Amino acid sequence: MSTPVTVYVPADASALSLGAGAYLSSKSQREVYESEVARERAEIQEDPHEEMLELELFYQLKGFSVEESRAMAERIHKEPKQFLRALVQEELGLSEENFPNPWRSTISASVSTAIGGFIPIIPFFFTVGMPAVVASFIISTVAHFAVGASKALVTSRPWWATGAEMTVVGIIEAAVTYGVGLAFARG
Repeated sequence: MSTPVTVYVPADASALSLGAGAYLSSKSQREVYESEVARERAEIQEDPHEEMLELELFYQLKGFSVEESRAMAERIHKEPKQFLRALVQEELGLSEENFPNPWRSTISASVSTAIGGFIPIIPFFFTVGMPAVVASFIISTVAHFAVGASKALVTSRPWWATGAEMTVVGIIEAAVTYGVGLAFARG
C-alpha cells in the first residue's frame, strides 16, 4: 500500500498572503478616499460659497479666465454630486475611478503569485540536486525576462530594457534568497 505524498509549495502561502495584502491595500485606499470625501462634503455644507470660490481658483490655475472659471463652477455647483466630485478631484487629486477593485486585486495577486511560485519548482518534478537547481534558475530567468518584456506592451520602454530590468531584479532576488537559505541550512 502506497502512502500519498503531500508536497507543500511555499508559493501557496505567498499567493494567499499577497492576495490578502492586495485586498487590504485596495480596501484601505478606498477607506481613505471615502474619509476625504466625507470631509469635503462637510466643508461644502459649512460654507458652499467658499467651496465654489475654491473651485473657481482651481480652474483659473488651469488657465481658464475668471469669467470662464466662475461659469464652470456655478454650473457644476448646481449638481451637488458633481460639485463634490469636482472638488475632491481638484483639491485632493483623488478620483473614484483610480481605485482598484479589492476582489480583483486579491485574485490577480493570488493567481499571479501562485503561477510565479510554481515555475521555479517544475525542474524538481523531473530531477533532483544541483541539476534541478540549475534548471530552476534557467527557467526562472527566462520567465522573468518574458514577463519583463511583456511590460513593454503597456509602457513606452523598449521590450529588451524592461525584460533585462526584470531579469536583473530576479537574479538578485534569487541570489539573496539562495544565500539566506544556505546560511540557515548550515546554522
